[in-house]
Amino acid sequence: MEPDSGTYKWGITTSQAYFPKDNAKYFEGVNLDLVDWLRQYSPEDQTETFLRGFLGRMLFSGEEAKKKANVLSGGEKVRCMLSKMMLSGANVLMLDDPTNHLDLESITALNNGLINFKGSIIFTSHDHQFNQSIANRIIEIQDTGVLDKEMSYDEYIEFKTKVKQ
Repeated sequence: MEPDSGTYKWGITTSQAYFPKDNAKYFEGVNLDLVDWLRQYSPEDQTETFLRGFLGRMLFSGEEAKKKANVLSGGEKVRCMLSKMMLSGANVLMLDDPTNHLDLESITALNNGLINFKGSIIFTSHDHQFNQSIANRIIEIQDTGVLDKEMSYDEYIEFKTKVKQ
């Protein structure tokens, strides 16, 4: 979405990867297998072995990597988008509800991967456990202004409860 107002400027040493809530445009009308789909986003190494490595990390091994991109389930599309993000090597991740369509095992793996990520993550999520395990700073944008707190999600909920009393 285009902003109504305001500006932002990325630092010169940042590289960004974005995970949209709606990823349909990346898959509609695409008659490519997953290796070729991911190849579109690989600026340097386009070898099948290299690309299969990223797909394999998202549980697309063996013949599954030859599955057509336009027939994937919602969870499989999310896993492909995560492969695309890993391939980018970005140091800033922007995630819009990344746990939608994922099963519990995939959510756990995503949580663990993001906990170990050395860069910055900006995300929105309705998943309480995801918020609690990943967030260490909560920025709530309200009509009255911005509330910015460096704390866990559960601490933030407790803080908000006390403020209302």
